[in-house]
Amino acid sequence: MEQIALVARWFALALLTGATVLYAYQFLVKRPAIAWWARFFTGAGLLTLTASIGLTSTVTDGTILTGPRNQLILTAWAFVVLYFVVEHLIKLKIYGTVLIPVSVAVLVVAELVADTTMTLSPEALSQLDNWRVGIHVAFIVFANAGFAIGGLVSVLYLVQGAQLKNHRTNVLFRRLPSLGQTQNLARRSIVLAFPAYTAGIVLGTLRAIETDVSGWWADPRVMLSGLVWIVFGGYLIGHYRRGISNTTAAWIAIGGTAAVGALSIAARTLPSGFHVFGLGA
Repeated sequence: MEQIALVARWFALALLTGATVLYAYQFLVKRPAIAWWARFFTGAGLLTLTASIGLTSTVTDGTILTGPRNQLILTAWAFVVLYFVVEHLIKLKIYGTVLIPVSVAVLVVAELVADTTMTLSPEALSQLDNWRVGIHVAFIVFANAGFAIGGLVSVLYLVQGAQLKNHRTNVLFRRLPSLGQTQNLARRSIVLAFPAYTAGIVLGTLRAIETDVSGWWADPRVMLSGLVWIVFGGYLIGHYRRGISNTTAAWIAIGGTAAVGALSIAARTLPSGFHVFGLGA
């Protein structure tokens, strides 16, 4: 069954790569039939990748949460799911041209990196063997994907704004969504991600308190996650209560995404605190 899961993952990568090519072509020629096939390949890729993750989980008696490969596969899966959220809830189909290639890139990196999943101690296994931990990781993965979309789209917003200000346009630029649509996508991505991130932090904190690990709150990864939460919380307050400019909001989103990147690096390089069992995770 493990071999079947591997074949399914490669098949998913092939389907999503095909979708990437179709989305790129659709971006250039704007043909509805091509867009339909791009979505079909994307949906088939999502189902196949989900099957691969499910088969792997069955073989290993639960989805493995440690190791960069496993984390990257889950992240790629989250990007594809969020693409469908963007398309059907926010009604912006053009971003398949961006989000699906990102998913493909993440899957390729997952296949290239070494599988460094650790052999955990009995104590570490007892810490992980709890429903809160699995849901905690799932929430954080989805939230990070949403924050990444918000940050990347905010970069696009600033670039579009600068081009309009300098009266520079080209064919590709004119095919992009308007500034309002771009900012709307960034905001809604963060609106969707923030509650998931909050829930992930709460569940992680409850598990930390429950296991009574000394000094867990001083873990750099815990403190960085608090910083990420504050930055994006400030983004939402600024947007909905303070009326900050879209440009300021875009810079805050980019800063928050940079903090997410720093947290991801720290999660793989700092063996300290309550997350010590997550070395290599």
